[in-house]
Amino acid sequence: MTQSNILMNTENLDASDPYVREAQTFPTLKDDQIGRLKKYGTVETFKKNDFLFQRGDRTVDFFVVISGNIEIFEYTNDGHKVFTIHRESQFTGEMDLLNDRKILVGGRMGEDGEVLRINRESFRRMLVGESDLSELIIRAFILRRVGLISHKQGGVTLIAHHENSDSVRIQRFLKSNGYPIDVIYCDDEGCDEILEKYQLDTSDLPSVIIHLGDNILKKPTNFQLAEALGLTEDPNLAEPYDVMIVGGGPTGLSAAVYAASEGLRTVLIEKEAPGGQAGTSSKIENYLGFPTGLSGQALAGRAQVQAMKFGAKIILPHQVNEIQKLEDEKLFSLELCNGTSIRTKSVIVTTGATYRRLNVKENTKFDNAGIYYAATAMEADICRGKEVIIVGGGNSAGQAAVFLAGAAKHVHMLVRRGELASSMSDYLIGRIESSPRITLHYHTEITELHGDEHLEKVTIKNRESCEENTMDVRHVFLMIGAVPNTEWLKECISLNDYGFALTGADAANDKGWPLERPPMMMETNVPGIFAAGDVRAGSIKRVASGVGEGSITVTQVHQYLAEIA
Repeated sequence: MTQSNILMNTENLDASDPYVREAQTFPTLKDDQIGRLKKYGTVETFKKNDFLFQRGDRTVDFFVVISGNIEIFEYTNDGHKVFTIHRESQFTGEMDLLNDRKILVGGRMGEDGEVLRINRESFRRMLVGESDLSELIIRAFILRRVGLISHKQGGVTLIAHHENSDSVRIQRFLKSNGYPIDVIYCDDEGCDEILEKYQLDTSDLPSVIIHLGDNILKKPTNFQLAEALGLTEDPNLAEPYDVMIVGGGPTGLSAAVYAASEGLRTVLIEKEAPGGQAGTSSKIENYLGFPTGLSGQALAGRAQVQAMKFGAKIILPHQVNEIQKLEDEKLFSLELCNGTSIRTKSVIVTTGATYRRLNVKENTKFDNAGIYYAATAMEADICRGKEVIIVGGGNSAGQAAVFLAGAAKHVHMLVRRGELASSMSDYLIGRIESSPRITLHYHTEITELHGDEHLEKVTIKNRESCEENTMDVRHVFLMIGAVPNTEWLKECISLNDYGFALTGADAANDKGWPLERPPMMMETNVPGIFAAGDVRAGSIKRVASGVGEGSITVTQVHQYLAEIA
């Protein structure tokens, strides 16, 4: 590296590391580009060691170095550690400049100098008005966040037990939200010293150490963790939103991108992390425009960036408890799980569906302790070198089998039917049938789970021969069927017998329709409430169709808003 931006041994970095891609991750702006940026901000003078921002700040400004340099540092067990230096004509910032969450790192002047400061409002105007600069900056922001995650910088330390359900839950929550995390297990070298330093006992685990005031969270819930780390954002309660999207899967993210880019005041509520069911997929190879495939989490991450770039507000981890129609104001009021009520002119329900649980005793006992509903890199590490079972015969199960076969000792697929062709893409079937590390068990299901705190054995049964077999398998992945996430909507909109939201003509026929015009294709039996994606009755359960329904629904929201204006 010709420029010492990253203060580390670059000989150990591989080509996929963002820190090696210096020209993209830490670009140097040209004079004319800086000249255009000056229209949006002001030049200020600072002294060496002056702080420009610190970890935990919100709505931090964007800085361009005119002279001198800016040191970027993280907070560690041993104090501040500088790991990046932005030099003349380079700029600060990463993904959190696109939202109002607490930032991960600090920045201070490394020497006396001048910087161009652009505040948040002007920064957003610049992203819209300067498309080439916007592309350059956002690419750098994405790569910098990937670098923070891969090098475990600016994040938290998780002290955990191996194969502990809460440890798995915390890791999944942070990783799916793109938050850097360093995991230390209680039998790792150096763990005893950390436990002693923070006065922790093994009974306190899992514990999360936030390296800012040595804040420690013992066995936190996802919401407690999000609150402490500043992942939560407060909605604007002063004015109603034009549209509120409930659910952050591909459909909801698509709706957020199109709504915000078309000038609608947009807020999206997600209960855990953007991506939904698709976000748990290790690799999607049949999505248009990505011939080599991409992970569900990568697709969700890119869509989230797009939505935030256009000004959509994404609030997590929150659930919506109920929707009320405020007749006098032509508004809806949605109550969140923490009691906050948000007013909006229209609602798009994109809460999707979840995989079914096993029909056996204690079917929730081993969740995250041997039973998983996702197959990402994290789960692959957990079951590396061990035998696993995947239950299901659809595309999600097939993608998981192919992916896990690269890490697990062997993959057993349990399929209730006698074939795969009716529910799985042909390219996946070919890979599964040709893999020596995948065995298909047709007409087979799990009848019993065995274990104490963690799954230890599984009993399976062939439904045709009635033969039973108990296998020493500690990791099972469930990808069977779909249960719509509509329990909270039962008293609000019409649902079919399976719980999926009725829209269009089906909605009008179910409970009547209060307007002279018929309901639009994505509109429920309540004018102004729409449903799209997997949650909608009759939808095609594919990522591409969900993305399409999200964009179509926004068009119909425009029509509805014009009616009530």
